[in-house]
Order: sequence, then C-alpha cells, then structure tokens
Amino acid sequence: MRIILANPRGFCAGVNMAIESLELAIQLYGTPIYVYHEIVHNQYVVEHFRHKGAVFVDRLEEVPHGSYLLYSAHGVSPEVRQISASRQLRTIDATCPLVTKVHLEAIRYAKQGYTIVLIGHDGHDEVVGTMGEAPEAIVLVESPDDVARLEVRDPQRLAYLTQTTLSVDDANRIIACLRAKFPDIKGPPTEDICYATQNRQEAVKLLSAEAQVVLVLGSQNSSNSQRLAELSRENNVRAYLIDGAKDIDLAWFKGDETVLVTAGASAPELVVQDCLSFLQRKFNATIEHRSVREEEVHFPLPRELRSAVTMLPRERRSADSLVTPTALGVLPETSDVHRGS
Repeated sequence: MRIILANPRGFCAGVNMAIESLELAIQLYGTPIYVYHEIVHNQYVVEHFRHKGAVFVDRLEEVPHGSYLLYSAHGVSPEVRQISASRQLRTIDATCPLVTKVHLEAIRYAKQGYTIVLIGHDGHDEVVGTMGEAPEAIVLVESPDDVARLEVRDPQRLAYLTQTTLSVDDANRIIACLRAKFPDIKGPPTEDICYATQNRQEAVKLLSAEAQVVLVLGSQNSSNSQRLAELSRENNVRAYLIDGAKDIDLAWFKGDETVLVTAGASAPELVVQDCLSFLQRKFNATIEHRSVREEEVHFPLPRELRSAVTMLPRERRSADSLVTPTALGVLPETSDVHRGS
C-alpha cells in the first residue's frame, strides 16, 4: 500500500486558538469550566476535555450563576451573550476571528437595510450564531434550488455571506445562481470561506486524482471534514470519513492501493498518526508526504486570557502543557478494535 499524506491537513489557526484557550482556562481557573456547544466538532478533542473537567452544554440554564463559560470556535448570537450576562457568567470568547468577520459583515449589511442571504447548513452552530446577529434580515439558502425559490422585498438591497466551512465549489455554484437571479447582489469584500477550508479542499482535489481510496480524519458533525469526503467522491474516488483508526474497515482495501490520508480542520494530528501506524502494520504501507500549501497563520488568545495567562508559572505555560497539533491527550484504545479485522 502507498499512502499519500496530504499537507495542509488538521488543525487550523482558529481551532488551535480555541483549544489552547480551553486548556489555559482549565489551568487558570480549575474545573468545571463550561463550554457552550462543543469546543470544536471533533470527538477526540471533546472527550479529551471532558476527561479534564470541561462540561459541554447546549443550554445556558445548565451553567450555574457566576461560572466560567467559554464560547466555542463557531461563535454565538447576541442573545447568548445577553443571557450569559444576566447569569453573571464569566465568559471567554474563543470564536474564530474568521467567523467574527462574518458576524460583523451581517451586522453592517443589516444596519444598511439589506436583506442578507446566508449560504450555509441549517442548524450548524456557526450558522445559528450568525443568523442571531440579525434574524429579521437574514434568510438561509443551502442549494441552488433554494435560490430558485427565493423571493426578497427589494432586489436592489440584497447581499450574501457564507458559512466559513463550506465546499468552495458548492458555495460558488450557489453564488453564481444568486448573481444570475439578482444581478445587483453585493458580496463581502473578501471571501468568507476560511483559508484552511480552501487549502484542505485544494489538496484533496489535486491529490485524490492519484488515489483509489481517501481517508478523511474528522467527526461526522464536522462540516469541513464532510466536504473533504464529498469532494473526493465527486472526483470518483471512494472516500471514508472516520474519527480514528478504530473506524477503519479492512474490507475497504486489497492492500495494493494508493490511499490519500487527510484531516479536517478540527481533527488532531494524533488520530492521523494512529491511522498511519495501523495501515503500516496491516499492509506494510509506505508514506509519501505531499505538500500543496504551507500555512503560517496564528490567531491571538481571547482578550480575557491574554493578561490572565501571565498568572501561570512559566513552566506551566510551556507548549508541552497545552493541547497542540502534536500533543492531544491520550487516544482511546484502538489497536485491536477495528471493523473488519
């Protein structure tokens, strides 16, 4: 078996920032630390922090008055912030800056009297937060068919925004439909789809042409990971979205394939390496590293943590104490529990 290991893959700057924020909050304030929704959409990351004492909640009523609450990378609506304030919660905002950008664009367009077409997936945490900024002004579309049915009060005052983790190709198809139907529609000054989502999709599009199978490391509720698997299938390559090596079915392989391995923006490198080790053991696989783009993006910690982190002893602020792309707790046991083994 030949494995092509795609780069870039795995954690993006926003995920890194959110995970580091929760790690530091636990060190600074102890547990429980409450988190509104999953910190990122990844099973292993969430379980890692549950074991450390983080409590993930979907309703603020579950958070005791005065507790520490961290907002996930996907962002929250103004209503959530208001309820948090009323409950005197000590909040830490780990929203990805690229998501915040979309929120600010929604607010700007709404104040100018525009109807905003948000391209995204209904119910996704990021979409819920963005729509909460101006619910009376935003309409959600998920497909070209939605655009065909769309009616607005003033086509001259119309703008579109996109969820940051969409398929670039899908978003472009919907945008083209919007422009065809509403020629005067305005868009954001720069693309909303995040750099990491675009880069990972570009790598899959280029490298999957050499593969018979694609393995995407990521959880089922990870939008950007789902897009990577879908993009592979659109290229007529079998693709499987898996949380880790325990999900690999040996029946997927004959043993002489070329397999592309990549990871969504919320998947830790630890699960990637575990899968590579499994395939090496089972198929004597060789690994070829292929880089399409290099990423050097870094986002600062939330302002609530920037000064507080100086309270930590220097030795506890070392990289080894943080959840980083190369150090993420302990994986659940996977070595002998595989489908098809």
